[in-house]
Amino acid sequence: MPLPKISFACSLYDRMMPLYLREVQVEGFDVDFEGSHGATSVRAIFDKMGAQGKAFDVSEMSGSEFISARAKGDDRYVGIPVFPSRAFRSSYIFVNRRTVSRPEDLTGKRIGVPLFTMSAAVIARGFLADEYGFDYDACTWVQGNMFEAGKHGNAAPPAMARPPRKLVETQGKSLSAMLGAGEIDATVGPFIPDCYRKNPDVVRLFPDYRAVELAYYRKTRVFPIMHVIVIRRSVHEAHPTLAQSLFDALSRSKAIALARMKDVASLEYMLPWLAHDVEEIDEVFDGDPWPYGLERNRPTLEAQTRYLWEQGLTERKMPVDEIFLQVKEG
Repeated sequence: MPLPKISFACSLYDRMMPLYLREVQVEGFDVDFEGSHGATSVRAIFDKMGAQGKAFDVSEMSGSEFISARAKGDDRYVGIPVFPSRAFRSSYIFVNRRTVSRPEDLTGKRIGVPLFTMSAAVIARGFLADEYGFDYDACTWVQGNMFEAGKHGNAAPPAMARPPRKLVETQGKSLSAMLGAGEIDATVGPFIPDCYRKNPDVVRLFPDYRAVELAYYRKTRVFPIMHVIVIRRSVHEAHPTLAQSLFDALSRSKAIALARMKDVASLEYMLPWLAHDVEEIDEVFDGDPWPYGLERNRPTLEAQTRYLWEQGLTERKMPVDEIFLQVKEG
C-alpha cells in the first residue's frame, strides 16, 4: 500500500537538507518537500498558508503569526516544537547616526519595519525594551518594503489586540531609501538596508553586535525563534502519527547537518574561521546551538510570548504549554 503523501514547504536551511535530499525519511509518510531560498520566498509560504489555509499540509510559519493566531483561538494549524529559523536581532538594527547614536535615542523616533507583527520586529522591540528601557509605543512605525516602494509580501497577519498608536505605510519609497535620506531614524527586521556601506550616515546601532548578543544569551538563555513548523489541523486529525514522525525526522536531519558542520577537517561552509565558531558553539550552547523540543526552549518561548502580549499583538500571554503538540523528545 502506498504511503500517505504529505506536502511540506520550508526554506532549504542546512538542517533541512538531509530531509530534502531524502537521506532522512518521515516514517509512515511520503513527503513532497517544496524548498525555497531567502526571506522573500519564505514570506510567500507564510502568505499562502495565512490567506488560503490549504496551500500545504505542513509548512514553515512565522512564529509570531502562529502564536498570535493560537491566542485568538484560530486552530487551523497545530505546531510542533521545531524551529527552522532563529536569529538574534540586535545586528539588524540600523540607524541614521544624525539622529540616533545609542539605544536610548530610539524612543519617540520614526522606525521602519517590513511588518510590525513580524517575529524579527517583535524580538528587536522586546530586546530593546528589556535591556534599554525602549518605549515602542512612543514611536511612529513606518511599514513597508525594505528595498523597493510598496509592501513586504501579501501578509494577512492576525488582527492585533492593541495596535500601535502610530503605524503608517511608506509612500513611494523603500525603507532603505527613507533611512538614507533621514526620513526615518532607524530600521528593524530581518534585512540589511542596501544603503548600508554606501551612505556614511547609516550605521549599525550595535557595531559590536556579536558581543552584545553573546552577553544577552548568557544572561537570559534566550536565542530568539523566528519560525516554527505547523501542520494543518485537518491533516493532523487524519494522520495523528505525523507530528511525532515529523519531529523525529527533522531532529535526525538537524543532527546530520550539525555533525557535518562540526567536521572542520574539510570545511563544509565558506567560513574560514568555522573551527573557532564551532568551539565557541560547543562552549556556549553545550554542543547544540539549535535545540528542538519544548524544555530547552522554554526561556526563549516565555520571553517571546511575553513580548507578543506586551506589544499588543495578543490579548493575553499565551501559555507556552498550549502552543505546541506534545511529542516525545529524544
